[in-house]
Amino acid sequence: QVQLVESGGGLVQAGGSLRLSCAVSGRTFSSYTMGWLRQANGKEREFVAAINWSDGRTYHADSVKGRFTISKDNARNTVYLQMSNLKPEDTAVYYCAADPTGGVSFWQFQGQGTQVTVSS
Repeated sequence: QVQLVESGGGLVQAGGSLRLSCAVSGRTFSSYTMGWLRQANGKEREFVAAINWSDGRTYHADSVKGRFTISKDNARNTVYLQMSNLKPEDTAVYYCAADPTGGVSFWQFQGQGTQVTVSS
């Protein structure tokens, strides 16, 4: 099992920035891909960004490219999502997730989520 605990959400004005953190613990996860998903009211959960824990390769959804950056700190076992130039459409609950296959679609483990609200 892998435990994921998100923090850093909140209310921000459009154009502002936030940094989400995800503390990772549990079994060995060096081969995992860690990611961020989000779910807005009435919509399906969608992929935002991912990073491979072993080689650091990153992936970002087209809707956030150039505005969001995923990163990790191996020493702290923490994954970050730096969000800049936020838009009202970024409002959602953001979930930290882990794909044990090393891919970017089998998000077997997910945290409880943190709310991000962007006001216009």
